[in-house]
Amino acid sequence: MRPRGGISLGFVSEQRIRQLEQKLRAKEERIVVLETENALLHLKLAECQSMIGKSSTKELPQSCANCKLHHLHGSASQSTVIHLYGSMQRLKQDMKNLCLSALTFSKDFQHQSKNSLHQILAAVQRLQLHNEAMQTFQVKALELEQSLLDVSERYLKEKEKRKILHNSLIELRGNIRVHCRIRPLLPFDTAPGELEFEDRHRSVSEKVVCAADDETVLVKCNRPGHALINKTWQFERVYSAAETQETVFADVSPLLTSLLDGYNVCIMAYGQTGSGKTYTMLGPQPEDNFAFHLEDEPELGIIPRAAEEVFRLISEKPPGSHWVEVSVVEVYNNAVFDLLAKDNCGTTTGVKRDIVTNKEGKSDVPLLVYEPVEDAVEFLELVHKGLQLRVKHPTLVHAHSSRSHLVVTLTITTKAALEDSFGDCSSQKLSKEHFFNSPHSVKDDKPTCPSRSSSPAQFLGDSTEKHKRTKLQLIDLAGSECAGMSGVTGTVLRETSFINRSLSALADVLGAISEHCSHVPYRNSKLTHLLQDSIGGDAKSLLVLCVSPSPKYITESLQTLGFGTRARQVQRGRAKKRNQPGPSKSK
Repeated sequence: MRPRGGISLGFVSEQRIRQLEQKLRAKEERIVVLETENALLHLKLAECQSMIGKSSTKELPQSCANCKLHHLHGSASQSTVIHLYGSMQRLKQDMKNLCLSALTFSKDFQHQSKNSLHQILAAVQRLQLHNEAMQTFQVKALELEQSLLDVSERYLKEKEKRKILHNSLIELRGNIRVHCRIRPLLPFDTAPGELEFEDRHRSVSEKVVCAADDETVLVKCNRPGHALINKTWQFERVYSAAETQETVFADVSPLLTSLLDGYNVCIMAYGQTGSGKTYTMLGPQPEDNFAFHLEDEPELGIIPRAAEEVFRLISEKPPGSHWVEVSVVEVYNNAVFDLLAKDNCGTTTGVKRDIVTNKEGKSDVPLLVYEPVEDAVEFLELVHKGLQLRVKHPTLVHAHSSRSHLVVTLTITTKAALEDSFGDCSSQKLSKEHFFNSPHSVKDDKPTCPSRSSSPAQFLGDSTEKHKRTKLQLIDLAGSECAGMSGVTGTVLRETSFINRSLSALADVLGAISEHCSHVPYRNSKLTHLLQDSIGGDAKSLLVLCVSPSPKYITESLQTLGFGTRARQVQRGRAKKRNQPGPSKSK
C-alpha cells in the first residue's frame, strides 16, 4: 500500500513536467515562425537593394516630371527599407528573449525533475518501510490468532471446570440454604399511646433479636419473674440491621450462575407481617403507584437485581441461545390467581387457575400465562403489572400488608448445542418470530390471552439438538400474624386465617421431608402444591428469614427462627441438571 505523501508528490511532479513540456513546444513553434518571417524579410530586403542599385545606374530622361517621379520612387524604397530594418531588429530581440526563456525553462525543468526524482525515491523508501512493517504486523496477527485459539480452548475447559466446582460448592453448602435478616427498629414497633413517652422510648430503643456474628442469631428471652435467657440459632448467613440490599444479593447471585448452568433455583422470603420480606424481595414501595427503576440501585431488592443479573449472564452467551419467559402468580385465600392473564379487551386481570400433578409427579398450572421477555426492563414491567393486582390491606402491624403469597417465575429455555459454542450463532437464533410463527406452533384457543403462545419445548421437541429448560422462582410469602395483635376483622381476618394455614402447611411439609416420612402433605395447601418442585424437588433453594428486633414481636420472631431451623434439617438428593425441557405446559 503506497503512502499518500509519495503518490501526491509524484503526481504533482508529472503534472508540472507536462506543463513545462507544453510551454517548451509552444516556444519552439514560435521560434520557427519568427525564423520564417526573418527569412522572408531578408528576401524582401535583397530585392529592395537590387532595385535601388538598378535605379542608380539607369539613365533617366532629364524631364522635370520624370525626375520628380524618380525622386518619389526612391523615397518610398528608402522608407520600406527602414521599416524592414526595424522589423528585423524587433525579431532579433524577440529571438533573444525566447532563447533566454528557453534556457531558464530548461534549468527550471532540470531542477524540478531532480526534486521530483528525490521525492519519488523517498516515497519508494517509505513504501518499502511500510511494507516491511505490514509484514511484521501480519506475522504478529497470525501469532495473536493462534494465541487466541489456544486461549479459547483453555477458556472452554476452565469454563467446564468452573461449572463443576461452582455447583459442587453450592451443593456442599446444602440444596436448601437458610439465611436470616434482622430489620432495623421502626416507629410502628410500638403503638402510639400504648406506653408513656419515656417507657415507649426505652421500648423502641431495645433490641431483643440481634446478629451475634455472620452465622448466629441471638435472642434475649426475658419473661416477667424469670431470669434473662439468651438463645442462639445458627444459619448459613445472618444479616444485621445495618447490612444493605447489595450485601444480601451478593449471597444470592451464585445461585443465578447455577440457573444458567442448568439447575432450577428457588428463592423465598418468610417472616411475620412487617418484618421486611417485601422490602428484601422487591425493595421500597410507595403507597400507590410502585414501579421499578434500575437506576435506584441501592434500594433494589432481590427480584429486580436477580432479573438484571440473569440477563447480564445471558448477554455473555452466544446470541439467540436463550429464550426467556415470565409468569406472575399469587396464592390468595388458598386459591391460585394468574396476574398476567388478560380479558377480552386486553386488560390484565387476575384469573383463577387450578393446580394439577402431571404424569411425572410434578405440579403444573394449566393455562398459566408465560410472557416472553428480552431484558430486565420488560421483566420488571410485567412484575409491576402483577403487583398492581396483588391484594393488600392495612393492619395495626403494617399499613400495606400483603394478603397473598407472590410467586414470580422466570423460565429459561437454552439451546444446549449453542451454550458453549465459541463464535457467531446468529444463524441459529431463537427469536420471537421463530417461536410465534413456527409452522409447528399451536396457538391457545382461549380468547382471553391473545398474546400467549405454546411452550418453546413444543417447538424444539422434534429437533435433534438437546435443550434444557430451567426456572427461577422468586417468592414473597405473605406474613404470619396474630389476629389479636394485628386487630383485623371481617374479610381481613379470613385472609389472615388462610395465610396462617398455608404457612403452617408449609412447615408441615418441611417437617415431613426432614423426618423422611413416606407421605409428604403437599396437597394440604395450594401454596405447598404450587411449590412442590422447589421444596421437595431438585431445585437449589434459598430461604430468607425476616425477623423484627422489637420485643413486641418476640413470639413471632421465635416462630420464624424455628421454621428456618426445621428447613435446615431437610436433606435432599443432589440437585439435578436439566438437560432437556420438561413436559409442555398449556398456557
